Amino acid sequence: MSAADFRKLADLFPNETVTHSYVQDITLPGTAGKPSPGTFALVTLDNDLDHTKPTTLGPNTLVELGTVLEGLRDRAARGEIVGVGVTGKPHYLVAGADLSAVKSLEKREHGLWMAQLGHDVYATLANLGVPSFAFINGAALGGGLEIALQSTYRTVSTGAGALALPEGFLGLVPGWGGVYILPRLVGPENAVKVMIENPLSNNRTLSGAQAFRMGIADAVFEPADFLEQSLAWAAEIISGDVVPERPNAVDPSAPDSAARWTAAVDAGRKFVEGKTSNASPAPAKVLELLEANRTMTAAESAALECATLADLMQTDEFRSTVYAFLDLVQKRAKRPAGAPDRKLARPVTKVGVVGAGLMAGQLALLFARQLKVPVVLTDIDQARVDKGVAYVHAEVDKLLAKGRVSQDAANRTKALVTGSVSKEAFADADFVIEAVFEELHIKKQVFAELEGIVAPECVLATNTSSLSVTEMAADLQHPERLVGFHFFNPVAVMPLLEIVRAPRTDDAVLATAFELAKALKKTGVLVKDAAAFVVNRILLRLMGEVTAAFDEGTPADVADNALRPMGLPMSPFTLLAMVGLPVAQHVQESLHTAFGDRFPVSANLKKLIDNNVKALWENSPDGSRAVPASTLELMSFGTTPSTEEQVLRRVQDALAEEIGLMLDEGVVAGPEDIDLCMILGAGWPMFLGGITPYLDRVGAAERINGKRFLAPGVASPADGQPQQ
Repeated sequence: MSAADFRKLADLFPNETVTHSYVQDITLPGTAGKPSPGTFALVTLDNDLDHTKPTTLGPNTLVELGTVLEGLRDRAARGEIVGVGVTGKPHYLVAGADLSAVKSLEKREHGLWMAQLGHDVYATLANLGVPSFAFINGAALGGGLEIALQSTYRTVSTGAGALALPEGFLGLVPGWGGVYILPRLVGPENAVKVMIENPLSNNRTLSGAQAFRMGIADAVFEPADFLEQSLAWAAEIISGDVVPERPNAVDPSAPDSAARWTAAVDAGRKFVEGKTSNASPAPAKVLELLEANRTMTAAESAALECATLADLMQTDEFRSTVYAFLDLVQKRAKRPAGAPDRKLARPVTKVGVVGAGLMAGQLALLFARQLKVPVVLTDIDQARVDKGVAYVHAEVDKLLAKGRVSQDAANRTKALVTGSVSKEAFADADFVIEAVFEELHIKKQVFAELEGIVAPECVLATNTSSLSVTEMAADLQHPERLVGFHFFNPVAVMPLLEIVRAPRTDDAVLATAFELAKALKKTGVLVKDAAAFVVNRILLRLMGEVTAAFDEGTPADVADNALRPMGLPMSPFTLLAMVGLPVAQHVQESLHTAFGDRFPVSANLKKLIDNNVKALWENSPDGSRAVPASTLELMSFGTTPSTEEQVLRRVQDALAEEIGLMLDEGVVAGPEDIDLCMILGAGWPMFLGGITPYLDRVGAAERINGKRFLAPGVASPADGQPQQ
């Protein structure tokens, strides 16, 4: 395509936040007694905004960068410069493509132009006529890391904390050369780790040190003098005094390369199947490109990358992922709907945790590590208290052994967590949360006792997963200070906090809860006090439908595999076993009491619980699984089995009904909060966009409610139909 086409593309984005390419001429230092190699052109990528606004790559940014690089290529041809370096503003090289821009490309042709523009610009960087260097001073994601990969040499800072090619997670492929260069630089196995395993493992990234060890960077330096060290190293490279070693590099034409490529791609496909059930097209496309390009030239691979990117940009999965990642996790999560003015929040200088079991221990560890304030555990006897404190200390020791905390930090955290058999230890606490057995009368008893001990301004919180916060507060003298603060298990990992406002919870208490969530590095979502709130209500409706189909006579493998097209992180019966049959049944009974037959209570599950059966499936050494005959003998079944397709549609329709009712009840402010809760609290796949775009896409929302949850264009094409 022509420069005019690129200009036309850039003109579509007059409001793009442009990352500018600023050029500075630097005289390189001499090396080993030699004079300076000459003048070096340093390009700094900067959007002229503070460090909270990452640099990104949109069409106008790429056009400017391409123009600058063409000028430098001309200067190199005239002998004016001996090398070119690219670095970024503090904390960033580049944080990847501007997803807002990419999402708005409604025509495939425009997506193809965007892909080709990137390749055109990066090809200039790779062919300047002098060595090019990337000085990775901070985050380098997607197209940002590909800038580095297209350079001749790379240095990285130990302070650079996020290097990744996350496109498979975002519904795309690394489309500006990364999928071609990376396996040749670090080997196909490492390439699969970076492009498949890390993105599909909660979008994991590499640190600067990890990137160096893998071979992505040729040298690693400390942040304090990173640029100076990088320039000195570049001088040594240009002078010939240093030749980087690349032990992980692979020649794709070498005799053993074909077998390595095939094994890596096969391992990647197995990983994708386990993570997504192949419900998202992007990871498969990444592996197809990797497999094909072993025998391709860079130009041939570039053409295939561009065509693949253009196709994927028009998929519902990509649009849903951008909605989930950008609109929800990056934006809505930071501005919770309905949260009071943060200025109303009270300081929290000491925390109390009622209970000393597993959940209480997890909470105590989180509060101590993140807030760095004293935390007191209480329980009914000293043995339980000691066990709870010992659990926290043991978890800190594990973190220390893994190098995730220093010895000083470990010592400080341990010293902050203490225990007591008396709740009088909470007299000077600012926030007390209960983590006792999920029985309403027990929790009410706890809060009644606490009211006579804690200070008037102390916030009381319940970690209940399904019980009524309103009922817990009913007999309190000050019901306005009770709030639901529902964590998900495991506490250290799951980012969601359902913050439950009862009718009399006041704004200061609610504001304190939201500020505390932020301090704990959790995402707080405001929910109304309704049985099981959001996540558990939806999951129990889902599991209830699958279990009911099983009870009606549907074979276990049919019922459990029916939801595979949704690409959920685990099957319903696997989730049931992880939650624990008694816990799931207890919540289901609460929901049945609240909502009736939409949440049936399974007699078969009751029989399994009564007979101490922990899970439906039994895994065999060969990886297969089956329901043991002894388990089947405990249960009785109906005579109306369903097919996988029937179970899937049944679940889709049930979820559409339940979410429609939740929105009618005002459980959350809108469908976006339902999606945010399911993504952060249940691991709902990003490529589904959460749950409501999926139900819109399969037609369940309109079948059941007569309308979509989200307007066309939010997580789908603007006209509701994929563009061609």
